[in-house]
Amino acid sequence: MHLCLIINQKQFKEYQMKKKIVILGATGTVGSKISEILLNEGHQVTVMARHTEKLEKFKNMGAEVISGDVTDVKTLTNAFKNADSAFLILPDNPKAENTRAYQRQVTSNYIQAIEKSGIKYIVNMSSLGSHMHEGNGMMGGTGEQEVRLNQLENVNVVHIRSAYFMENWLRIIGLVKAKGIAGTAADGDTAIPMVATQDVAKVAAAHLSNLDFTGKSVHAVMGPRDYTYKEFTNIIGQTIGKPELPYVQIPVEQAKQIFMGNGFSEDFVDNLLGMAVAIKDGIFNYQKRDASTTTDTTAEQFIDEVYLPIFNQQQSQ
Repeated sequence: MHLCLIINQKQFKEYQMKKKIVILGATGTVGSKISEILLNEGHQVTVMARHTEKLEKFKNMGAEVISGDVTDVKTLTNAFKNADSAFLILPDNPKAENTRAYQRQVTSNYIQAIEKSGIKYIVNMSSLGSHMHEGNGMMGGTGEQEVRLNQLENVNVVHIRSAYFMENWLRIIGLVKAKGIAGTAADGDTAIPMVATQDVAKVAAAHLSNLDFTGKSVHAVMGPRDYTYKEFTNIIGQTIGKPELPYVQIPVEQAKQIFMGNGFSEDFVDNLLGMAVAIKDGIFNYQKRDASTTTDTTAEQFIDEVYLPIFNQQQSQ
């Protein structure tokens, strides 16, 4: 009987440690990884998307799947009610005619849902460069969202200021294959922090489950070290067997026409490219690097474990 009591106490303690957590953006590169981590740890996870068929994997893992999006304050509020914590992300809207107005409206929806639901712990996905409110393109919106969330009373908020995603290099695999170059609108010689999204997800998931933050704070996630675009391209080239692979800085106007040709609005593209151009001005180099902001996955590891399999898969198609 005594043994049974010990087992029951252990089970009760484990039950008490499990949290009810809401993940927005669960179909994205970070949100999907956070969801998987938390579900594997046994937490009660709620994921939301307009197209719920994309969340079938998480439903099979035990997640509650709800239909809705960031424009639906009522659904957001109901999702946040009785939740221990929630992960917020400001989604891109490539069709927005006024990107900042769109971002501002999403932030307003989040704030309404937080206040109406009574949720007390928010992990907000932000970015390096969000300490500025102009001259940083897309990050102007995440900077404003940080400020507005900081006005909430009796709500604990930690802003995850992530470095440049290493996964962004996956988007130009087609360019590497078709033209034999790696290219973006960013300066090739400016070293910036770059991070694998798996490392960002681990940090965010830990905050969501441990509730180890109070008040309003910033946690930068900066990868192992800074890389220039030319250096990262060189590592890619060495790995794929093209050691001479060059990095080419694409002129802004040319890049703009490419994006708009893919159906993106002009204002969205201007914000996107504004961020890329501002990299040379050091917008990503403001945050201090220390043990709490440095993560493990190197460029070499990422390229070998993530980039190369996708590169090879696209090659064989």
